[in-house]
Amino acid sequence: MASIDRSLVAHLPLFAGLSAEDLTDVLREARSIRVARNGAVFEQGADATSFFLLLHGHVRASKTTPTGDQIVVRYVVPGDTFGVAPAIGLQHYPATATAVDDSIVLAWPSAAWPRLVARFPSLGANTLQTIGQRLQETHARVIEMSTQQVEQRIAHALLRLANQAGRKLDHGVQIDFPISRQDIAQMTGTTLHTVSRILSAWEQLGLVESGRQKIVLREPHKIVLLAEQGSGDTTTSRS
Repeated sequence: MASIDRSLVAHLPLFAGLSAEDLTDVLREARSIRVARNGAVFEQGADATSFFLLLHGHVRASKTTPTGDQIVVRYVVPGDTFGVAPAIGLQHYPATATAVDDSIVLAWPSAAWPRLVARFPSLGANTLQTIGQRLQETHARVIEMSTQQVEQRIAHALLRLANQAGRKLDHGVQIDFPISRQDIAQMTGTTLHTVSRILSAWEQLGLVESGRQKIVLREPHKIVLLAEQGSGDTTTSRS
């Protein structure tokens, strides 16, 4: 197997504090995997045999509830670690990770985690910092779900995605990976019908542009106002 070029990843937060030689040693235990669009990196409930770093593409993390409902937990963008079950004491993956476009991941065996963090403590510290940031994001979403109207929740979701993976265009900011209205519904705890109604209303106001698995924020600053205050124009429902 060809070695992984450390210059591709040396700048990433996971490897902050590692020397070039240390990074080479860490990468020696990884393998590069290509995952086709809609392919699963891992499945919820499966044995957590590896942990991952996304090099290219985008990955959707989703959970299936006991009643069969799908919940989109987050989107993984290049440079993010994911599936780090051993860092939080899990033996099985708590969610399913699916590539939303053709992606490349680095995978390390979970059995290597204790040895790597013992030898390179900054690796563990950097991972825990990332997990802490995601926990804060989760807390923010719980507050949104509990206290905000659905219009505000959708606005927050679009802004988060644009911040994570936004590509500037002449006419706005495009969320730069395939995303459907159903995905937005699963992120915000509402229905496809409600998301479609709200986005259609926003399109008529010139705030967004949406097509098949594509969303452009034409007026991001106005979306920020909707997220912070809500307008009451398109819905008054929490669901």
